[in-house]
Amino acid sequence: MSHGVRRAVVIGDGAWGTTLAILLVKKGVQTTLWSHSPEYCRELATSRENTRFLPGVKLPNELVISADPHSSAEGVDLAVSVVPTQFLRSVAERFEDALPGDAGLVSATKGLEIETLRRPSEILSNVLGGRPVCVLTGPSHAEEVARGKPASVVAACEDEALARRTQAAFSGHSLRIYTHTDAVGAELAGALKNVIALAAGIGDGLELGDNAKSALVTRGVVEMARFGIGRGGRAETFFGLAGIGDLVTTCFSRHSRNRAVGEAIGRGESLEAVLGRMKMVAEGVWTTQALFGPESDLGDVSLPIAEQVHAVLFDRKDPRTAVQALMTREPTDEMRGLFF
Repeated sequence: MSHGVRRAVVIGDGAWGTTLAILLVKKGVQTTLWSHSPEYCRELATSRENTRFLPGVKLPNELVISADPHSSAEGVDLAVSVVPTQFLRSVAERFEDALPGDAGLVSATKGLEIETLRRPSEILSNVLGGRPVCVLTGPSHAEEVARGKPASVVAACEDEALARRTQAAFSGHSLRIYTHTDAVGAELAGALKNVIALAAGIGDGLELGDNAKSALVTRGVVEMARFGIGRGGRAETFFGLAGIGDLVTTCFSRHSRNRAVGEAIGRGESLEAVLGRMKMVAEGVWTTQALFGPESDLGDVSLPIAEQVHAVLFDRKDPRTAVQALMTREPTDEMRGLFF
């Protein structure tokens, strides 16, 4: 499968950004990994290992490391953004005059901007002149993908040519990529599953058991779909790789940062203490805040799990009290109002 990508920049030196850069190099693409920190950039270039975010994985000698937007983006055919959502707008502005006008854009960030409730692809399109953005999302823990363990994700975009180009650029023996046209649904699924993963982690911390987690995941994907449909996504998207696939991985994996944050809170730690010792970002915390933030307009959309997660994180509600609030809601038919 010919991908037609000669030169690419991966914007963001986290675990997933580093992994995607490695994959591109293996496909023969001249790739630059952009880091916001000149100091860490020099460390990456010298050690050839991302010890902070992806320890134990060697960086290919062909991978260029840079902290300069203009030299990183010069002549690229493809730009891949893997910047945490709350920093994305300011980073995108640094690349506004650096990216070639015909470069394809891919977003691999999962979250929502707190102040605006915008999706990462919306932020990129807004800052970078309205060009189409392909959403690369699905169950893909970097720790496994970087070591060649099998995974499948989706490349979602209304511009089907860009979706196919992204598919071809990243597909390999251990990463299978499906194209998709519902970028809105796929991107919202990737953001909202982190909120449910926080709830799953809280349940783990409380030692609620397998039955509780199974119920949580099942009802959690319904909440994700309810919200997503209300904002233009398609129901079926939430029951594919971008939705239930990513949700299962994030709720059960030992690699999941959001699940781990929830588990620590379920065991009695404060949110501030947990986040204070983390090197990486738990996007679910920000997404929960955005869902109930200044731009939130849920209307009649029922998100009981997300509501209780927000109460535990930001109102210091006791996790066990939150569980009881969910378990004692008004009884109803399972299929009634499934998505509305």
